[in-house]
Amino acid sequence: MSISDKFSKFCSDLRMTDDTVSNIRYRSKQITKRVNSDFRNIDSDTRYSLFVGSYGRGTDIHKSDIDMIVELPYSEYEKYNNYSGNGQSALIQAVKESIKRTYSTTHVSGDGQVVKLNFQDGICYEIVPGFINKDNTSYTYPDTNNGGSWKNTKPREEIAEITSANNLWNKNLKRLCRMARAWKDKWDVPMGGLLIDTLAYNFLKHWEHKDKSFVYYDWMTRDFFEFLKNQDPDKSYWLAPGSSQYVWRKGPFEYKALRCYNIAVEAIKYESVEMPYSANNKWREIYGTKFSG
Repeated sequence: MSISDKFSKFCSDLRMTDDTVSNIRYRSKQITKRVNSDFRNIDSDTRYSLFVGSYGRGTDIHKSDIDMIVELPYSEYEKYNNYSGNGQSALIQAVKESIKRTYSTTHVSGDGQVVKLNFQDGICYEIVPGFINKDNTSYTYPDTNNGGSWKNTKPREEIAEITSANNLWNKNLKRLCRMARAWKDKWDVPMGGLLIDTLAYNFLKHWEHKDKSFVYYDWMTRDFFEFLKNQDPDKSYWLAPGSSQYVWRKGPFEYKALRCYNIAVEAIKYESVEMPYSANNKWREIYGTKFSG
């Protein structure tokens, strides 16, 4: 099997199945319909909600965590902002009670900034009630911690920039983001999804082969890990593509990137002397069993 075939299959195997995607979208419509009914008195299962996070950016490989923003009317912000104490917590509870009217038998809880909805098949929705700002792209959302406060997020700008760059770079950005998540899982790397996407974006932006096909994915693996291992270990945050919001470091990842850079160099060497079994073992050392070779 050629390099192109190996990595094409690997990237395909990292994608969620059509049934999973259909299930995720069905549930999100039920959530949206309930919140729209209770907070806007309208019957719509698509308006005023947005997939965000890794799933919204199209870079996720797991079905376990699905992030959504449900947009509420500004009058709700005024109502809960006028509370004498932690109106943010009261808002989270109100959205939780709304969702429980549809999913009463499912475990629903309020947690910090989100309403969590856990299903028995392992899918967990994290639902953020938000208020669209005057720029029509960013959202104000509640944080119940430390007495309650309002925070701002710009997911639409991040989604737009990731999607635009992905299309410009021959679909390589989202594939690299998913491959990096497989590496994160295999090596237990302390990186959040947005940091993975940010660093993949920063790498590909200057990589000379960013518009090439799967045949370059062995080099892309090697060069991405070289990029990661050379990051400043004292740097605490990066700027997210599109929004320029701070994306914070969770822990050190440079040494694990160095180790996988060396493994990738070995894998490429085995590929060059037509030792596919040894090469595949090296790729699996990096990416885990999803890489079948």
